[in-house]
Amino acid sequence: MSVYVTPAAANLNTGFVVSVRIVAKEGEADAIARILESLVAPSMAEPGMKFFMPYRSATNPAEFFVYELYENAAGWDAHNASSHFLNAVDQLVAKAAARERVPFVPFVR
Repeated sequence: MSVYVTPAAANLNTGFVVSVRIVAKEGEADAIARILESLVAPSMAEPGMKFFMPYRSATNPAEFFVYELYENAAGWDAHNASSHFLNAVDQLVAKAAARERVPFVPFVR
């Protein structure tokens, strides 16, 4: 039995999570926000994607966090090979002072 009793919480606790932290270069924060926003709809349409949600820091508007939830690691691989990701990633990286992507898997069920 899962410790997460609501179906929504149980769904978010399965799969393969990628945490992305991005810090924009000076003057590039709004451009990064637009790039991230443009990735939401096509990413959410991917068969292996469960959830794609970018956040912007409430205390530092140049800092972003993206929560990505995939069915499994293959879903992440497919996202990384998708045309919408490949078309955006070079622009995003060029505008970022820092970018870190860390995968996670649930351990509490």
